[in-house]
Amino acid sequence: MALISLEDLNGLDDEEVDDDDITDNPEPMDGADRERLFSHWQAVASTHQVSVPPEMTGPIQEMTRRSQQREPLPSSTISRHEKMGEVLYEERVYPAGNWASITRGEDLYEQSISLGFMKLMRFICKENSSGRHLGMTVPIVNMFQMMEDNTFVRDVLTAYYLPAAFQADPPQPTDPDITIVHREAFRVIARTFFGTTTEETISHQIGLLWDILGETEDLDRDNYMVAVYENPGVSCRRNEIWFIRRDP
Repeated sequence: MALISLEDLNGLDDEEVDDDDITDNPEPMDGADRERLFSHWQAVASTHQVSVPPEMTGPIQEMTRRSQQREPLPSSTISRHEKMGEVLYEERVYPAGNWASITRGEDLYEQSISLGFMKLMRFICKENSSGRHLGMTVPIVNMFQMMEDNTFVRDVLTAYYLPAAFQADPPQPTDPDITIVHREAFRVIARTFFGTTTEETISHQIGLLWDILGETEDLDRDNYMVAVYENPGVSCRRNEIWFIRRDP
């Protein structure tokens, strides 16, 4: 999504979102609600050792209002592997498509994905060539490399899959740090886990999945993905570790 990613807590938006009320110019929150919402995000940000700049007030408000609108990434499940009723992992194919991506290289993984996603939020919330709110897709995907000693390479790529309505003609970002990338179809081994996403928890999940899979030459051992489905306010939020097939 770790991270200031996805929209804020649904519970912070007390009013149920009505599709008829979602426009390109939604009515703003009052000052008290806006301050309360920003303070919450700032509190979450502090746990990842980042700060939310004041210019994020608008995007935070916009995404909170639209928090019930999420478009899932298209995918096809190839196989599902279970043991005693528990899903150990799934194998999926994700089709070719356009992604908005940004790479950050902060001291901590959590800082990189938090700061990267805040920039993507502004792109989603009208800071693009169309001037429109693009809508949220899930999961947000973070891609990183691991060295032979199992430490993380600093640069982390955070990617947002463009909604179906914008795939054919992607809006261009106004932020030069964000690029629109067409990625070919890829195939992953996906295992679900819950909780925070830090270098420690991710390394643990990578080790668990390798233990389940055993030795294989078909998977990339240098590059990994973490898919984030829920916002940072959810105490037991859903994530997935993705191993990438060398040959999709």
